[in-house]
Amino acid sequence: MPIALIILAAGQGTRMNSDLPKVLHKVAGAPLLVHAMRTGAGLEPERTVVVAGHGAEQVAKAAQDWDETVEVVLQPEQKGTGHAVRTALPALSGFQGKVIVLYGDTPFIRPETLEAMVANPADVVILGFTSGPETRYGRLVVRGGDLLERIVEYKDATGTERAITLMNSGVLCADAGLLADLVAGLTNDNAAGEYYLTDVVGAAVARGLTARVVTCPEDETLGVN
Repeated sequence: MPIALIILAAGQGTRMNSDLPKVLHKVAGAPLLVHAMRTGAGLEPERTVVVAGHGAEQVAKAAQDWDETVEVVLQPEQKGTGHAVRTALPALSGFQGKVIVLYGDTPFIRPETLEAMVANPADVVILGFTSGPETRYGRLVVRGGDLLERIVEYKDATGTERAITLMNSGVLCADAGLLADLVAGLTNDNAAGEYYLTDVVGAAVARGLTARVVTCPEDETLGVN
């Protein structure tokens, strides 16, 4: 099965107290972005698209210094993860296969975890993990076992939903054509006024498609924030 990667790397990282783009801060001698790219490279992707915004020229240089075949697209305004993926998808025009969405500031996910996502036969596959109810991640609402019903962002969650301990990492895998169709239908009717990539789960389920969760240790999902 052909694989393509979309790596979201447009964030400014205001909490870093630095002019350096968030994804270019280094861990173990390499930018966070390069760690994410290296993880994805373990799947031997046919195409890799990096979505840049803040410090786009620096981000593009770092990405293409590590892999000159990477395509970098610009997201001038950050309107949410769904908007970022929508910005990237034209660069995958004609691609037929599965797309994995990764994050340039999340360096610890293992290639084996991504392989498990690719192997899962569901229409949409989400990477999840278990954490305490006090954390502010999106919640994975399941219908039973690993079968997902929807994802609710913390800002939009009810008290009952915030008690859920199965969390969303943000990493997603889906067929390229389906992902493009689902992302095209996203709206920003939510507390943040953003286009949430997480809403594709509920949209897929509403069509009678399957969405499932693959889990990993919380440590894999740790980001720079």
